[in-house]
Amino acid sequence: MLFRSGFGVEWILTITYQDSKRISGLSTDTKPTNVPSGNTFVYTDNGKRKWYDGSSWLPIDPATRGLFATGLKPSGTFISSIDYITIATTGNATNFGNLSSVRYGGSSTTSYTRGCFGGGNNASYVNQNVIDYVTIATTGNATNFGSLTVARSQQGSGVTNLTRGVFGGTGSATTGNIADYITIATTGNATSFGTLTVNVTDRMGGVTDFTKGCFAGGDLYPNNYTSVIDYITIATTGNATNFGNLTSIRGFGDGVSNTTRGCFIGSSTSILSVIDYITIATTGNATSFGNLTQARYGVAGGVNSDVRGVFAGGNSGGYQNTMDYITIMTTGNATSFGQLNNTVFIPSGCSGS
Repeated sequence: MLFRSGFGVEWILTITYQDSKRISGLSTDTKPTNVPSGNTFVYTDNGKRKWYDGSSWLPIDPATRGLFATGLKPSGTFISSIDYITIATTGNATNFGNLSSVRYGGSSTTSYTRGCFGGGNNASYVNQNVIDYVTIATTGNATNFGSLTVARSQQGSGVTNLTRGVFGGTGSATTGNIADYITIATTGNATSFGTLTVNVTDRMGGVTDFTKGCFAGGDLYPNNYTSVIDYITIATTGNATNFGNLTSIRGFGDGVSNTTRGCFIGSSTSILSVIDYITIATTGNATSFGNLTQARYGVAGGVNSDVRGVFAGGNSGGYQNTMDYITIMTTGNATSFGQLNNTVFIPSGCSGS
């Protein structure tokens, strides 16, 4: 049984039979209680989790709903619409609502109950600093949350420990290494977190195990794609550290993850379908996972449950409304999930319940 702290601490607790058989009846001294609110407890045999609210351990409901927001249509039209899917099933997306303004190429983060979307280009191709939020379980339009520390776009998924969300990288040749954070349950402006090891201007991929967040790929301005993977400890501000490298250089990517594994997509000077994976707790280079159903770039990730990750949209030589899914712990090629309501380039994704 692994106790994984959202604050950078881990304990191994030894028991004599499978963790999941004790989920309902753990004795009061089985899990530590002298830990900060927000820590998570991971059952290593089945991936289920509990979190500490400051006085007791409560179940974490795995993400059941995925949201894909905004994007650029083939006509050059920017949209504000949000679609939603049920992650465990397949099928076409349903309209959820709208963000506060039209844009594309933003980032996202989540606490499971609240999804936050930050940054992006507006219809004049000007970088934005706006952050909006939605309650994932309730359809409707987004509400203003606050502002990023720097206006920027072409971000991939942010990372989260369910309390704090971190937006990392991209924007311009001088601001592409910036990371900032929000406390997801409150509203207000983002705060500086630190810097990444690379300065990138085209979309990175973000994955998280709720303790560590990893950012991968991007364009080292100008037009020099990278394979670098950085990591941060989400609960502790500071600069990123090198994690390893993707199997090839790429940008315009994104990622999906669970508490064990992160999976990255992306393209470079050619349009790729490749998917890589890492074990988030262990630094090192990525390994080949499989391929998307079609080669494309500018695809959104960020939508995942403990079991499944979903990618959507992108450009394969023409803009797409395609959604693919993978089983995160099983290598292999992606499978068709369904279609978005719009054919879009560089949407943003998040998930929760």
